[in-house]
Amino acid sequence: MLIMDRRTRILGILLSVFLLPALLSAEDWTPLVDRLAGDGLDEDMIEELFSRPEVRFEPEVITTKIQELLRKRQKTAPGAARKFRGVYEGFLRPEVIECAHVFSRENEMELAEVQKNFCVPKEIVVSIMLVETRLGSYLGMRCAFNNLASMAIASDFDRVRPYLPRDLITPSNEKFVRIRCRVKAEWAYKELKALIDYAENNGLDPVKIPGSIYGAIGLCQFMPSHAFNFGIDADGDGKIDLFAKPDALHSIANYLRGHGWKCNMTRTGQHRVILAYNHSRAYANTILAVAERLKEKAALVRK
Repeated sequence: MLIMDRRTRILGILLSVFLLPALLSAEDWTPLVDRLAGDGLDEDMIEELFSRPEVRFEPEVITTKIQELLRKRQKTAPGAARKFRGVYEGFLRPEVIECAHVFSRENEMELAEVQKNFCVPKEIVVSIMLVETRLGSYLGMRCAFNNLASMAIASDFDRVRPYLPRDLITPSNEKFVRIRCRVKAEWAYKELKALIDYAENNGLDPVKIPGSIYGAIGLCQFMPSHAFNFGIDADGDGKIDLFAKPDALHSIANYLRGHGWKCNMTRTGQHRVILAYNHSRAYANTILAVAERLKEKAALVRK
């Protein structure tokens, strides 16, 4: 009996590894394909995209988000102990600040234009690009299309449940998780549409665009919809290319201005606007701290 139990467990593991991912094969994308076509996208083009072998369901995208949401829910519960990280210390190392300073010097003219047009200090813009993509050297190793499509099709929590730890979902949190799955799926669907439109406008293959786990793209790590709302064609080539340095730098500043950045803002005001870029106090603190180090570095060089 013990041997049979062990065999049963092993079989269950093998099924979860090899069979469950196969449940979302090409035909399982049909509801998403139909919805995109119904919203005006070319049906043949969409069907071709979702039939490609590199397009696959990535369960860890939505499961990671669910676990993040549950952790945040626990932290905000009455009586929960709250931990606060001041800054991301790694970005304040002298060698990292030096790299950011060199980047600023190399792009001095472009950054001066950004500061003139948007009243956003060049140090803030460089700090954001440093934290987001290490000054453009790391754009994410994931397929933005797969990640957004995987979230968009996961509105039904029962589709996601097999990929989560068994003891994670309880009677007290299941309703919350089901609602959040639907909300996140709707958000991801809109971003997937925007990604397809962005790729078409720029002559790109949407399946080849790299991104973060939740589909942020480019040197500035915008969500695809932000490319249309805040993207700037700074180099005048007729396209908003978030992977082109001039467009990305101007787009960062335009995003901040669009969320309330003004000339001569107080540090508190700057912190509030930066939170719109990333809803993390540690993130905003880090951006401001790096910017301050860059100012100090530039002042030392001028002496």
